[in-house]
Amino acid sequence: MSPSIDLNTEGHRATLTLMREAAHNRLRESDLKRLVALIEQIDAAADVRVAILTGSGTKCFSSGFEIDEIEGADWQENQFERTVGRLEAARPAVICALNGSVYGGASELALACDFRIGVRGMELRLPPAELGLVYFPSGLKRIVSRIGLAAAKRLLLAGERMDADALLEIGFLDRLVAPEALAGECDALAARIEALSPRAVQGMKRLLNDIAAGDLDPTAARQMALDSFRSEDAREGIRAFKEKRAPRFS
Repeated sequence: MSPSIDLNTEGHRATLTLMREAAHNRLRESDLKRLVALIEQIDAAADVRVAILTGSGTKCFSSGFEIDEIEGADWQENQFERTVGRLEAARPAVICALNGSVYGGASELALACDFRIGVRGMELRLPPAELGLVYFPSGLKRIVSRIGLAAAKRLLLAGERMDADALLEIGFLDRLVAPEALAGECDALAARIEALSPRAVQGMKRLLNDIAAGDLDPTAARQMALDSFRSEDAREGIRAFKEKRAPRFS
């Protein structure tokens, strides 16, 4: 049986691909557990500096949690919430390559990533109110922190469908490209991140996410900044600047 999620690692880059194209890349509980395991595998690979999350096919990035499993799932344990949180906390920077439309809980996966690049023709729709469901606070907090309260209400309370241009306008997307340009745009962004100090990128990612979540520990954050000034990455970066060359971070 083919894996529901594929992991390909090459050099400093790891690519995760949702592989259930025929099912609109819906995520079952078993898929969520596999995604967590793969993220942990990526985190353990010290050479990986950037990860890309995408879906198979050209129509749909993902339509969220498998609807046939909603009623039988253990929502006290909430594997979906755990998975999204684990993705957000991934050590490397994560780019979400939105190869198609986004529905339901898949929006949380996308918003847990550090960058979102979408394609023309895609749309976003969040149907919890149609299903009689209230999203969990962690998901609502993430949505509001990323796109703002007004846009969140349009999507969640009014059930508005948003096209690609609207998603770029509200900040759900960082970039919008033609479908055939998606791979190249993601590759260019990943290459830029790979060339930067992994210590600095990963440290600031953590602090920025803590700030957005209201969980920043000022003392620990200050210490992280102070430590960076004494790091080998800082020494190499300053040397490279003085020597007018690209830095070579290990």
